[in-house]
Amino acid sequence: MNYTETVFCINEKMNIIEVKNLTKKYAHLTAVNSVNFNVQDGEMFAFLGPNGAGKTTTIKILTTLLSPTSGTATINGFDVCQQTDEVRGSFGIVFQDPSLDDKLTAEENLRFQGWLYNIPAKELKERIPMLLEMFELKDRAKDLVEQFSGGMKRRLEVARGLLHKPKILFLDEPTIGLDPQTRNKIWEYLRGLKQKEHLTIFYTTHYMDEAEFADKVIIIDHGKIIANGTPAELKTQTNQTTLNDVFLFLTGKDIREVNISTPEKMKGSFGH
Repeated sequence: MNYTETVFCINEKMNIIEVKNLTKKYAHLTAVNSVNFNVQDGEMFAFLGPNGAGKTTTIKILTTLLSPTSGTATINGFDVCQQTDEVRGSFGIVFQDPSLDDKLTAEENLRFQGWLYNIPAKELKERIPMLLEMFELKDRAKDLVEQFSGGMKRRLEVARGLLHKPKILFLDEPTIGLDPQTRNKIWEYLRGLKQKEHLTIFYTTHYMDEAEFADKVIIIDHGKIIANGTPAELKTQTNQTTLNDVFLFLTGKDIREVNISTPEKMKGSFGH
């Protein structure tokens, strides 16, 4: 192998998520319609779309909560339908809806997560204090979660998602309803983790300023991908100055109303 080939192999990034012709159909609805995209290892990836566009359905398929009607998806090289245990061990997730046990302490919530993932006690003893300190919750480790503010709960959920050292962290609208200060702090943590631990972050958001952090942005609407590129590329392609303008230009300005009983809004449960 010559020098040029060596440099190419070192610099080439691997796809940690690969999605090919992914489709999810219900009786009278195609929620995801032949979707194709890749996410590179260590990338910050924003998955955007209006309400009911297919975002949550796609994430539920990628995280093994739903089975696709057709198409394939791999996470860290593992098939989401055929190798579910390996897939689940490869990612952490922060759901859109709160999922902590309010009657447990912060430390107990993390210990329970460690038990679900069969993390050795010795590793938990080191990992839990480290994460609580990282997310500025060390002084509240023994306090019941029901006493926490919304921002503190969200930080604990992110810490919990990182407990088993995943390769990928899925975030479904992680800062919804939080004040600007807390939102900024959470993204400060996440961007630091991406750099420090080479973590791949796959997230949805309706805050377009958060999408500006992404290495790549995909916009999905009516179950189909309508845009794919870096924030700068999407602005150039649409001749818009902000991602908010890009989003409205591509998806329209009408308010989207989604019935809460539609498949995308149905809550899933996750167990390991």
